[in-house]
Amino acid sequence: MQEGLAKAIKMEGGEEIIPAVTACVNAGIPVMGHLGLTPQAIHKLGGYIIQGKTNEKAEKLMSDALRLEEAGAFAIVLELVPESVAGRITERLSIPTIGIGAGRGCDGQVLVYHDVLNYGNPAAKRFVKSFVNIGEQIHSGIQAYVSEVKNRQFPNESHVFELKE
Repeated sequence: MQEGLAKAIKMEGGEEIIPAVTACVNAGIPVMGHLGLTPQAIHKLGGYIIQGKTNEKAEKLMSDALRLEEAGAFAIVLELVPESVAGRITERLSIPTIGIGAGRGCDGQVLVYHDVLNYGNPAAKRFVKSFVNIGEQIHSGIQAYVSEVKNRQFPNESHVFELKE
């Protein structure tokens, strides 16, 4: 953490990571929890699938959130969970929730910058709003570069250095 200048760590999971969260917090390492869709376990979850869609699974998310708070997490990310579930969790916790595809009931929101800029992944996600399509601009810029190189327009006289006498 010192070498990377990190101020905290984010740990994905619920009940199964409570001992690790507790150990980190007791060692003075701030921990943010992460529930719902957990990207590091995406293949185990079967892909980018909404989590907590049944009452039983929603209750598990609630239980895990409460346990993470009890273990000392300072906040929890709720990713790809139904809005009503995220709202209920947020109401029950005294720590902030940060939503990503979890609706309007969280204390804060986060989006991956690639999605905000529509860069790199053109597949639309329901919970994402792209604020600019930088992907098109990047594609256009790269095409122009390739064209100028192939047509020997770049580099030109203004981009080269000469040998001094």
